[in-house]
Amino acid sequence: MSLPHTVALARQAMATRFEIVLHGEEPVSLRAAGEEALDEIERLDRQLNLYSTTSEIARLNARAAREPVRVEPGLFHLLDQAQKIHQETGGAFDITTGPLMRCSGLMGHGGGAPHPDALADARARTGMHLVELDAKELTVRFAREGVMLDLGAIGKGYAIQRAAELLREARVPAAILHGGTSTVCALGHPPGAAEWRVAIACPEDGQPAIQPVPDRKATQPTGAPSLIASAADPARESEKAKLGLLAILPLHNEALSVSAVWGKSFQSGNKTYGHVLDPRTGEPASRALLAAVAHTSATETDALSTALLTVGSAGHDAIARLRPGMRTLVVEPGTGADPFQVRARGIEIRPPLR
Repeated sequence: MSLPHTVALARQAMATRFEIVLHGEEPVSLRAAGEEALDEIERLDRQLNLYSTTSEIARLNARAAREPVRVEPGLFHLLDQAQKIHQETGGAFDITTGPLMRCSGLMGHGGGAPHPDALADARARTGMHLVELDAKELTVRFAREGVMLDLGAIGKGYAIQRAAELLREARVPAAILHGGTSTVCALGHPPGAAEWRVAIACPEDGQPAIQPVPDRKATQPTGAPSLIASAADPARESEKAKLGLLAILPLHNEALSVSAVWGKSFQSGNKTYGHVLDPRTGEPASRALLAAVAHTSATETDALSTALLTVGSAGHDAIARLRPGMRTLVVEPGTGADPFQVRARGIEIRPPLR
């Protein structure tokens, strides 16, 4: 089936840029479906924004230590899913890290090493065992004051998942969308190719984790996502190498999420405090530099890539076994002449030549 029309859309939400490319036969229908998907992402931004006093998550954080708070069904389902992933990962994924982030100054500007007493207090207010979910009443209650939910490690993936579901309901035959270069979701396949192809870049501060697959043959419309190519020529090894790509993944009705330690961070002594903290200790996640997870659910890949970054190669096999068919990759600091150590399950590694 030919897909003669391409529509590209983008919108700012969740403090990042979401981009969609849609292929199909009816450009008006494609644009309408894409706008509806982006509208849903904006709705979820308003619901999940920790820093907005009018968001549902902010109201929940303010009240749930005093009384059970009824939440919208979709949000309850997301919190229930987050609690299950927390249990599956042995606590490596945790949406209650708000007190730890605040203690380290990562919710404002700058940051500093937390005082041991402050860290101990923050740890006492962290953990999904402090969050009580009532599935019958759709209510949430915190077991003590000071608990704070922060959905930053799952919210973008959830938004992309919901947007993809709307595109499927609208019968869009082929589309690809991403949010902030950290999670991408592919529906169907692009014209002239069997699957979408997305590259994972070598760990490097300031460099997007998800990058375009170099391909001069592939053409993109004006306004197309800046980080995703519609198709790729696998023979162009030299150009791939120039970008320092770790791997190129074929995606078909799948999502890919990449988590990395760079971003908002500060240095204190011999530690770098980044935006990813190990919720089990309150210390910076330091076992790995980058982690990637590919599977069918963008919500789960977002959460599980964070968990994999936290546990590193020591917990790689345990994380990889959580879902049948899931593909994973973890990068740790290397030794000697090798800058990185890369371990993968189901992902072909390409030497990062430079």
